Amino acid sequence: MRQPPSQVADKDEMHAETTIPTEQVTAEVVVVGGGLAGVCAAIAAARLGRSVALVTNRPVLGGNASSEVRVWVVGGTSHGRQRYARETGIMGELFVENQFTNPEGNPYYWDLVVLGAVRAEPNISLFLNTEVHDVEASGPVDQRRIEAVTGWMTGSERRLRFRAAMFLDCSGDGLVGHLAGARYRIGREARAEYDEPWAPEAADDLTLGSTMLFHSKDAGRPVPFVPPNFSRDITKTSIPEHRVISVEKDGCWNWWIEWGGEVDAVRDNERIRDELWAVIYGVWDYIKNSGEFPEAEPLTLEWVGSVPGKREYRRFVGDYTLTQKDILGQTEFLDRIGHGGWSIDLHPPGGVYAAERGSKSWHPDGNYHIPMRSLYSVNVQNLLFAGRNISASHVAFGSTRVMATCAVIGEAAGSAAAFAIAKNATPREVAHEHIGELQQLMLRQDASLLGVANTDRFDLARTARVTSSSSLGRVASAADGVPFVLEVPAGLVVPVDPEIAGIGLFLEVSRPTSVTVDVHETDLPQNYVPGRLVATVDVPLEAGRPRWVHLDISWRPRVPCNAFVVVRENPDVSLATTTEQSPGVLSFARRDIPYRVDGDQPLIEWMKLSDRRAFAVQLGGATRAFAPERAVGGYSRPYGGPQMWVSEPMRPGTPEWLQLAWPAAVRVGRIEVVLDDDVNEDLVNLHHHRTPFRTMPTLIRDYQLEAYVDGEWRVLERVRQNRRRRHLHVLEHAVTTDRIRLVVGSTNGAANAHVVSLRAYCPEVES
Repeated sequence: MRQPPSQVADKDEMHAETTIPTEQVTAEVVVVGGGLAGVCAAIAAARLGRSVALVTNRPVLGGNASSEVRVWVVGGTSHGRQRYARETGIMGELFVENQFTNPEGNPYYWDLVVLGAVRAEPNISLFLNTEVHDVEASGPVDQRRIEAVTGWMTGSERRLRFRAAMFLDCSGDGLVGHLAGARYRIGREARAEYDEPWAPEAADDLTLGSTMLFHSKDAGRPVPFVPPNFSRDITKTSIPEHRVISVEKDGCWNWWIEWGGEVDAVRDNERIRDELWAVIYGVWDYIKNSGEFPEAEPLTLEWVGSVPGKREYRRFVGDYTLTQKDILGQTEFLDRIGHGGWSIDLHPPGGVYAAERGSKSWHPDGNYHIPMRSLYSVNVQNLLFAGRNISASHVAFGSTRVMATCAVIGEAAGSAAAFAIAKNATPREVAHEHIGELQQLMLRQDASLLGVANTDRFDLARTARVTSSSSLGRVASAADGVPFVLEVPAGLVVPVDPEIAGIGLFLEVSRPTSVTVDVHETDLPQNYVPGRLVATVDVPLEAGRPRWVHLDISWRPRVPCNAFVVVRENPDVSLATTTEQSPGVLSFARRDIPYRVDGDQPLIEWMKLSDRRAFAVQLGGATRAFAPERAVGGYSRPYGGPQMWVSEPMRPGTPEWLQLAWPAAVRVGRIEVVLDDDVNEDLVNLHHHRTPFRTMPTLIRDYQLEAYVDGEWRVLERVRQNRRRRHLHVLEHAVTTDRIRLVVGSTNGAANAHVVSLRAYCPEVES
C-alpha cells in the first residue's frame, strides 16, 4: 500500500520502492518477435506440447501486416501468379479464417484473427509491449548458448527475464541473435561470392528501405488540405516522373513510398520515419492541391502510418545460405521444411527518390524449397530464426522476405524447436540426423511442404485398403461459356494419370485452316508452365458451327504428372470456355510481358483467364488422378497432380464416402482429416483483390466419421457447417474395428466431394 503524502519513508524504504524487481519467466521455448513468423513459430511449438513465451515489442501482433503498418500478406502465390501455391499449415488457417470473418479486409479485424489464433493456444504466454534488450549467453565464440533474455514491458514498468531451452529470434532486426554473438551480415554480397547475376560487383552495406502507408476516404464534401511545414515538395523531386500517383489506390498500393536503404535501418529509424512522413504529406499535398486530381476534392486522410515497415536488416548465418540460384533453380533440398514462390523482388536503395523502377522482379518457374539448415545459427547452439533474418543472400532474401513465406519458415522453426527439445538435440542435429522425422511431424500438422510424402509408420491408413462410393474418372468439362479467339496461344494444365489418349477441344472455325497443339512436361512436379515438348499434332479444320474436335495426340509419362497443353494462336479459330471448375485443370492465355529482366519468365507470360473462366476440354481415356488411394499415404497438396480423392458429382440425398478397411480389426483413437480448401485460390489479408466467397466452395461442409462395429455402422464424430481445412478427431473412447469411413453430406458449393488426406492412429500415438 502506498504511504500517504504526509508521511516520509526512510532511505532504505525509498530505495526498495524505486527499484524495479526482475520477474522470472520460465518456458521451454522463447519466441522474440510477434510478426507472422513469430506467431506461427509460437503456435507450432505450443501445438506440439511445449510451453512458449511469445514476446513482442509492439501492442499488436502481426508485425508489418498489423493495423500499425498495414502491408498485404503475400507469399508463395505471388499474387496469384504461382499455381496451387497458397500456404497451408498455420498461415493457411489464418488466411481462411480471415476470408470468413473479415471479407472487407479491415486491418483491425485482421489483428483479431492473429490475436485469436494465439489466444486459442493454452501453452502460449503472450507478452505484448515488451522490448528485449539484454541477452545472457556463454561459451566459446563458435559454440555459444543462450541462457536467458531480459525485456522491459512498456507502460507496465515490468522487467522480465525469460529462461528457456530454445530461443527463436523472429524479431526481423535480429537483436537477440546480435546480442548473443550470432554471426550475421548486413547489406549486399559481391556477385562473385555466390555467383549471383543480380548481386553488385562489389559488396556494400546497402539494403532495401522502409515504407509507411496512408489511407484516405471520401468525406462527401470538399475537404481542404494545408500541408505541414515539414512536408516534402515532391514537384522538386523525381517522384511525379518515376512513380505512379493515384487517387483510386492507396494503402499498400503505395508500397513505393520507401526510403532508408542508404542509411542504417535501425540506428536511423527515427530519421527514416520523419522522411517518410514528409513524403506522405508531400504526396497528399500534390494530390489535393496540384490541380492534377480534381476528383480528390472530397477526399481526406483517414489514417497515416507511424511505424516504418522495415524490409531488411540483419541476415543471420546458418549452415547453409540460400542463394539466387536456389530460388530460380528450385533446388530440391533433402532438408526442405517449407516453400516460397514470390519473385526475387529487389528495390533500389534510394527508394522513392531513385530514378529506377520501384522494383525489379525475377519469377521462378514454380515454388522453391527452403532448407532447415538456413533456420539456425552457425555458432549459437540453441538459437533458431525465422522471417526476413534467415540465412539467405541479399538477392535470395528478395523473395523469402515476404510475410506468408516468413510465416511458413516460422512454423518450421517452431516445430523444429519443439522437436529438438523432445530429442534432446540441437537444431543442427535435427537438420542432419532427424530431418525425416521432423518432416513427417510437420506433414501431420499440414505444414507447407512440397514433395514430401506421408511415410508415417504409425498411420494405420497406410496399411488399409482404400475404397470410395465413387471417384471422378474422366477429365471433361462442358462448353457453356463465351468463345476465346486464339489471337494469342491458349494453355491448359491437365493431370496425366496414367496417360493422355487424345484431346477433345470445342472449336469454332471462321474459315478453312488448321490448329496446332503441343503437349509439354512441366519439368518439376510443382511447376505449371511449359517445359520439355513431348508431343505435337496439327489438325486441318473446315469452317462451320462450333463442335468438338478430336485431336489424335497421346503421351504416357514414366510416372503420373501434369501436362501443359498449348493451343497455338490462330485468329480464325475460337476455343470454347466453360464456367465449370474442373479439379486439377488450369487455363491460361499467353501475353507479352511489359518488361524483361535477364531471361524468360514463363510464369508471368502465361496468365490465368479472367472471370473464373476455363477452357472446355475432354481427355480421352480414364484417369486415376482422383482415385480414393490418393487421400492416403501420398502428398498433402498438389504435386505432379491434384493429390486428393474427388468423387463423381454429388446427387441430392446421396452421400459420398471414403473408406479404410483392414484385414483384421485395429484400435483407433484418433482420426485426422485434411479437406480441400483450394490452394490455387489466392487469398490476401487486406484484399489486394476480392475473392467472391467467404468459405472455400471445395471444402466439405457436412460430414461424419463412422466405424463398422458389431455388424453396423456407428457414428463416431459429426461435423456441420465446416469452413476449415484440417480436423483432428480425438475419440472419447477408442474403437476396435476393421472399417472406418468418412461420409460426406454436402460441400460448400463444389459439385464433388474432395478429401486431401485421411489418417488413423492408435490411441497411444500422439500428434
